[in-house]
Amino acid sequence: MEFYLAPMEGLTTFVYRNTFAKHFGGVTRYFAPFIGSRHMSTRDIRDILPENNENILLIPQILSNKAEDFLAISDTLRSYGYDTVNLNLGCPSGTVVAKHRGAGFLEDPVALDRFLYEIFDKCPMKISIKTRLGIEFLSEWEDLFRIYAKYPLEELIVHPRLQKEYYNGHAHVDAFADAYAFFKEQAVTSPLCYNGDIVSVESYQALLRMCPEINHVMIGRGILRNPILLQLLLRETSSSSLTKEQLRAFHDDLLDGYCRCLSGGDTPVLYKMKDLWTHLSCCFVSPEKYLKKIRKASRLNEYTIEVNRLFREATISEL
Repeated sequence: MEFYLAPMEGLTTFVYRNTFAKHFGGVTRYFAPFIGSRHMSTRDIRDILPENNENILLIPQILSNKAEDFLAISDTLRSYGYDTVNLNLGCPSGTVVAKHRGAGFLEDPVALDRFLYEIFDKCPMKISIKTRLGIEFLSEWEDLFRIYAKYPLEELIVHPRLQKEYYNGHAHVDAFADAYAFFKEQAVTSPLCYNGDIVSVESYQALLRMCPEINHVMIGRGILRNPILLQLLLRETSSSSLTKEQLRAFHDDLLDGYCRCLSGGDTPVLYKMKDLWTHLSCCFVSPEKYLKKIRKASRLNEYTIEVNRLFREATISEL
């Protein structure tokens, strides 16, 4: 089994990726949050710089519905030494979908097919796709997968929800299993990767019962909420839970990394760390009163006092 870290905008930055690899590991491929403009920002470039991603296999992701933009971004990424890119057809955000990008592009299969034909014809890089099953109805997946089956995908990563579902409810694992069987029937050689709701050993085992042949799984929120999740899935730890010592060392390295790479004083660092605590707080029993004060902190010294209090007083949860 190979595990991938899902791209999560603002969260799975190069600082997070390197810190996670140092403390926990288990990830085969890391996917960078999407790049949406051919005029790549300083932040975009810094996030994919090879020197900021040493000793990890990083796949940059592109969000576009225009072939010329996709190709331009790909050319830039290739100049940095990358040979593989990922196309984002899964983002359900309303602002993204309104521009017919991300999952919004799935609404027009004809235009999508034309787009894929052009980028596969002209792009010298390997291309993988991250997709949803459709916009409104589960029945949409088969037409989309017939299109995907026409192209030499490096990989197809499937989040088995519809765009309208965002991240609500449960992933449609049964629909993913049907899609997996469809690709086998069509003799498609491109591997399928599963992504969605793997947050525990139990949810992982349930996936394997339905799709015993799957050997690629992408995880996002599950890892952010329980950093030793992959170790549990790989049976590389005898402990059933994270320790305070592990989490504290991880947190402190993250904080140090952001302090070193972000300019502008305390505010941008606090923004990053508070965003991460939305997920890291799940590692503790009843963290709400501590989390409230962490979010109120306007200076790093205030933030540190509240984080120290959380680690000193709160109980680590059995995730």
